[in-house]
Amino acid sequence: MRPAATLLAPFSLACLVAAAPYALPPERETTLPAGPGAELVQAQCAACHSLDLVTTQPPAMGEAFWRKTVGKMVETYGADIPEDQQAAIIAYLAQTPIKAR
Repeated sequence: MRPAATLLAPFSLACLVAAAPYALPPERETTLPAGPGAELVQAQCAACHSLDLVTTQPPAMGEAFWRKTVGKMVETYGADIPEDQQAAIIAYLAQTPIKAR
């Protein structure tokens, strides 16, 4: 029977290789088109997640989609967005053509 150290040697080597440092690519800054409500989207949405989540949505989703999405962020995820700001955010997202950059 082999000693435990001999049996564990390949596993130990695999762990060392797997622990090699890995660097993520630099995060790019996402900008939104200017317009009424852009600052609110930047402040409120980016408080919880990357703006990439906003800019990678299918284009021209319309008011109903954004009303449901903003409502989900408030009701399900607990985003603290006042109702008057929700309306401005929804209007901006529904009316502004946003492309991933």
